[in-house]
Amino acid sequence: MRSVVSYVKRGGRMTVGQQRAWNELWPSLGRTVGELPEGPVDFDDWFGRHAPVMVEIGSGMGETTSQLAAAAPELNYVAVEVYDPGLGQLMLRAEKLGVENLRLMHGDAVVLLTSHVEPGSLSGVRLFFPDPWPKKRHHKRRIVQPEFVALVASRLAPGGTFHMATDWENYAEQMMEVCSAEPLLRNRHAGEPGGWAPRPEWRPITKFENRADVEGRISHDLIFERV
Repeated sequence: MRSVVSYVKRGGRMTVGQQRAWNELWPSLGRTVGELPEGPVDFDDWFGRHAPVMVEIGSGMGETTSQLAAAAPELNYVAVEVYDPGLGQLMLRAEKLGVENLRLMHGDAVVLLTSHVEPGSLSGVRLFFPDPWPKKRHHKRRIVQPEFVALVASRLAPGGTFHMATDWENYAEQMMEVCSAEPLLRNRHAGEPGGWAPRPEWRPITKFENRADVEGRISHDLIFERV
């Protein structure tokens, strides 16, 4: 087991609606990472079809995730989150949008990728606005470290993408340095200034981006591709 994790397991009381989502929707939409049987998840069986699998790490309260899944019905979209109310809210949002191509994983994404995802099987991994752990003494808790990037790269199919976004400049620089050093990845936008990807129009503006804009921070996107 890892001695350092990138998240804090927050508590929080669920609303009536979020609890209803857990009671009514979770049995068909969700699974708990710690309760998965040994071996890789059969995503084709879970979704009831064969389609490219996209994993989003840290779906938060689900506003962006629900929209992204709704906008890409051709994907089998898997959201991984540790925050119970967030997953409840994501299920409510997905229900409202009529999303059918979304499944939820409750637990540690590193454990999921390590023990329950086959190498070379994912079409993409998304990591939008992870906890920046801004204090220098906490940088070791940031999820984007060489070991994590190597793990993500190993799970991507050739041509699959690892798309990150952050509004903390020194974290963006760390992401760029670590991913550029991973031999299985190449920067899709290496020719752009700084190697940053243009902000995709399809990615909804999050509350974190709005807050960053108010506070004068610039958001950066990075898109690396499995070679």
